[in-house]
Amino acid sequence: MEPSPAKGKPLGRLLVSSTLDAKDELEERLERCMGIVTTLTNGMSEREANDALTASVCKGPQQHEEVCLGLFALLLTEPAQAQRCYRDLTLVNRDGMNVILIKINQILMEKFLKLQDVCRTQLVWLVRELVKSGVIGADGVLMTLMKQIAGGDISNKNLWLAENVLDILVEQREWVLKSGMLIAMSVYTYLRLIVDHGTPALLVLRQKEVDFCIGMLREKFMECFIIGRDLVRLLQIVARIPEMELLWKDLLHNPQALSPQFTGLLQLLTARTSRKFLACRLTPDMETKLLFMTSRVRFGQQKRYQDWFQRQYLSTAESQSLRCDLIRYICGVVHPSNEVLSSDILPRWAIIGWLLTTCTSNVAASNAKLALFYDWLFFSPEKDSIMNIEPAILVMHHSMKPHPAITATLLDFMCRIIPHFFPPLEGQVRQGVFNSLTFIMEKRVLAHLAPLFDNPKLDRELRSMLRERFPEFCSSPSPPTEGRDEMKMEESVSLEMDNHVLLDKEDGCYDNTEAAFSDDEEEINNKGNKKREFRFHPIKEAVIEEPADITPYVDQLDDTMKEKVLQLQKGSDTETQCEVMQEIVDLILEEDFDSEQMSTLASCLAELFKGHFRGDVLPDEITEESLEESVCKPVCLVFRNLCQMQEDNSGFSVLLEMLAELYQKQPKIGYHLLYYLKFPDETLRSGELLNMIVAVIDSTQLQELMCHVMMGDLVMFRKDSVLNILIQSLDWETFEQYSTWQLFLAHNIPLETIIPILQHLKYKEHPEALSCLLLQLRREKPSEEMVKMVLSRPCHPEDQFTTSILRHWAAKHDDVLGEHIKALLIKNNNLPRKRQSLRSSSSKLAQLTLEQILEHMDNLRLNLSNTKNSFFTQTPILQALQHVQASCDEAHKMRFSDLFSLAEEYEEASSKLPKSRRKAPASSPRSRKGAATPVSNEEESASSSASEEEDSKPKAPKRKRKGSSAVGSDSD
Repeated sequence: MEPSPAKGKPLGRLLVSSTLDAKDELEERLERCMGIVTTLTNGMSEREANDALTASVCKGPQQHEEVCLGLFALLLTEPAQAQRCYRDLTLVNRDGMNVILIKINQILMEKFLKLQDVCRTQLVWLVRELVKSGVIGADGVLMTLMKQIAGGDISNKNLWLAENVLDILVEQREWVLKSGMLIAMSVYTYLRLIVDHGTPALLVLRQKEVDFCIGMLREKFMECFIIGRDLVRLLQIVARIPEMELLWKDLLHNPQALSPQFTGLLQLLTARTSRKFLACRLTPDMETKLLFMTSRVRFGQQKRYQDWFQRQYLSTAESQSLRCDLIRYICGVVHPSNEVLSSDILPRWAIIGWLLTTCTSNVAASNAKLALFYDWLFFSPEKDSIMNIEPAILVMHHSMKPHPAITATLLDFMCRIIPHFFPPLEGQVRQGVFNSLTFIMEKRVLAHLAPLFDNPKLDRELRSMLRERFPEFCSSPSPPTEGRDEMKMEESVSLEMDNHVLLDKEDGCYDNTEAAFSDDEEEINNKGNKKREFRFHPIKEAVIEEPADITPYVDQLDDTMKEKVLQLQKGSDTETQCEVMQEIVDLILEEDFDSEQMSTLASCLAELFKGHFRGDVLPDEITEESLEESVCKPVCLVFRNLCQMQEDNSGFSVLLEMLAELYQKQPKIGYHLLYYLKFPDETLRSGELLNMIVAVIDSTQLQELMCHVMMGDLVMFRKDSVLNILIQSLDWETFEQYSTWQLFLAHNIPLETIIPILQHLKYKEHPEALSCLLLQLRREKPSEEMVKMVLSRPCHPEDQFTTSILRHWAAKHDDVLGEHIKALLIKNNNLPRKRQSLRSSSSKLAQLTLEQILEHMDNLRLNLSNTKNSFFTQTPILQALQHVQASCDEAHKMRFSDLFSLAEEYEEASSKLPKSRRKAPASSPRSRKGAATPVSNEEESASSSASEEEDSKPKAPKRKRKGSSAVGSDSD
């Protein structure tokens, strides 16, 4: 074998690493073995090299392993030698390639993400060759390689891997058919990946995946049957694809066509899915992080780990589909020991709750709920585990108090899935859910279900449905509620069943890539124009207005307050009620008010104002009058008084306590307060509200918001608060920050309003804000404040922000930039050193010093040195440098000698001019060439003007200025 042509290359060719990373042990060993093989075969012919390698492996196990691993490493790093290395490997190995298979698996499980691109390509090539050679154990390596294809990821690298592995499976079909587990694993993998590949650019790949899966399912169905019930779940999601729809038809109505041993859908749905399938759709890195969180992270300290996981794997629109894989893995694979369950380690239900709340797509949220409840539907205590169904009940239980909407949505889903999952099997699904709930109580996961199913925080319709579906687990029927509609279900609740109904020939199933929810209650069949009812329609109950009954509460109030509350109850019109309500507020604010009455008073008000919280807050016809009327209700009197008070007012906390008590009785009070405040008053100053918006919008919604802003229909920022909000946004996610900046730029707010944010931006920590600012600054004509803020950034060799924008301005606005830099140089040169270090509070973050300006100027000079840009031949710049040089210390003169040499050349050139042309005016304080007297008071006090001495200086002979030939003042 010839020596490697890359022998002289530095080590570290296998893995991507930085100078800070410790040397990887596996990489070191492979490179050491590669060196042994290279030394053995150096200078030999091909035959001699084969003999040398054969002789070496015969010496013992250690030499055999070293030669095999050396050839393996050469194969990964030297594509030109790959074919020869593989041939030598097949000749010299004595263990059926076992050493190589073990190392491939180790790399795939531990190092794949860090592999160099060339090595990654070669590794896939090697797996292909092992499969072609029929090496025993190659199927296991191929399944490990499939595990590295990430769900919810359509990056080029991931698509390349998915396509190459699929090509191996298709090309070596006969070999694949010999392994039942490989058939099932590959079908499970690519059925899942089809969901992610629905964009037009990926339709060719998706069709290959569909063809492969259909072929395997029809030819080897019983091998695929071992997947269990999750096979049905994956087929449901892609069932709208024509080929899949035909398969569904046979699955439902002609199971014998798939296999004589297949009796029907129920046989598949009652088979629990093995852990190995649920685990195969998480990459090793995802799996490691999840297992770490569920075994090492304490409850309450999980945010940083969840944030990292979100940034890494859940930050794109495509990653919505990954949540199902994660939830199924947590339910079916992560089964903590009793020791962990009884500790303060982060519980599984908390992670699932986080995954559910971060769903931004209705389809993804619906699929995630099905993934959570999937083992409930056909649960059998004899075959299934309590650990598979425990997370769902605990998510609902623990979310009831802090997030009742989550609990309500999940309970509603659980009820509606029973009749709608697959109508012919409604009885079996009902029994499965009943078995789950019974087993949960038997195992004491929850002692009683009544507090969950019959909770007053749930709305009346849902509680009624729970009592109807599960009377055994509910308390006795509650008396009629007080008319409160305390919480509405999510709008998507009535829509989410569509993806989970097993439909027949006339009822095509949804595919995630094509599913879209319309606003209509009817769906057009894709086989014709016939319209049909498709969604679940909740029964609309007429709201019966009952008179408010405050009898249980009013007698507990003192006489004065009782009288006012009764007047409020009898008030015949809104104006009268508002007057009485103001009197009640005045009573609350009196010093002798008994705060123990607050809860009782809140109960009275919640009952009296229950009509305010029913229906829409926003009027049907939006006019100034209707909007004003909508905030003139008695309850708004509390809001008005609160807003008119200063926070240090003693009554402020009293009214807040009043609202807190009201919130306990009527949670909608918070939304009404927000509505009362309106955007132009309070919400425009709320960074938290903006974060809520940009955290859930997608790119289409962002563009719509920008259009509304530019058309004047919407205002999201105000000049007096936008800077603080942008500073708050620096800690948000990348897409949230970009969205915030795009919305800001859609407003007509001068950039100078927010330019002080540059003081807060660090080049490593805030790339989103810096890139947005850079693109906007290049469109602006520089003002002195802009230049000052840009120059105030610390100098760092890796931070190119200041140099890049100065270079752009030097090309587009050289004269204006020159004047501003001159003014800042002279001003900072004349400031006493002590004064420079004690900046005013308004600019304490931007410590603009003379040295800082000179550093940035020198960087700009070096950047422009090989260009034809004549920025540093401008008279203002040269005059300012000359001025600084005359008074700065020797250290600065030496450090910036190249920069100051420009001023010296300028002075020499100006000294050669005729005497009549270089004579200074009578007012000039300059008495000799190169000398500078202290500048005037005007220079020191005005940052936008220079002394008359510099103004009277002649221009450099090489510089041609536009416009007036006089140097002029610093103001543009």
